[in-house]
Amino acid sequence: MQSSISFSTSAGSASGYLARPGQHKVGVIVLQEWWGLVPHIKEVAGRFAQAGFVALAPDLYHGKSTVDAEEASHLMKGLDWGRAAQEIAGAVEYLRHNEGCTRVAVVGFCMGGALSVIAASQPGVDAYAAFYGFPPSGAANLDAIHSPGLLFFGEKETFFSVPDAKAFAEKQTARGIATEVIVYEGAGHAFFNDTRKEAFRRAPANDSWRRTLTLFSSLR
Repeated sequence: MQSSISFSTSAGSASGYLARPGQHKVGVIVLQEWWGLVPHIKEVAGRFAQAGFVALAPDLYHGKSTVDAEEASHLMKGLDWGRAAQEIAGAVEYLRHNEGCTRVAVVGFCMGGALSVIAASQPGVDAYAAFYGFPPSGAANLDAIHSPGLLFFGEKETFFSVPDAKAFAEKQTARGIATEVIVYEGAGHAFFNDTRKEAFRRAPANDSWRRTLTLFSSLR
């Protein structure tokens, strides 16, 4: 079952794309790249539903999306990150209270990868996976993250700081919180996005998907 929904947040009403299986207990919030809530992100939500999760992809651009990199950059720069964090928190609460999910994980790509780490610093997130994204210094209280996480990058990453992500993972591990950075040889940014043939790398995409499902399935 797949549908568009509306839900309440502390920043007001928000909307998103919901995909769910017949039986469900674990929810997954799927966070968009800078393109917006495009078909690729909806397809990823559908893949999670096929794997037995309730997946909700909030529309953080409120109806806007693009296939043009310049316009995508403009949309991302115009994003109210504070409001986005509130809307993600609202999405988490929706899955818990409206869909009956006892545990909720967050996954994000590019901009959404950075937001997934920020989301993990808020209550109600039990695990997270960040694909080629990490928040800049001061964007969130990373010490508030107590859930296990995975951070995926290609070795040719140019948009986000892999060293910062590694330093964070080392600190989390030292605190006893399972956190791992995986860097794929020969891959660059957006290696998971199979709609971008110039960036997509099948082996890293398959491996990162397998690792993500393993982590999220541990919540069941």
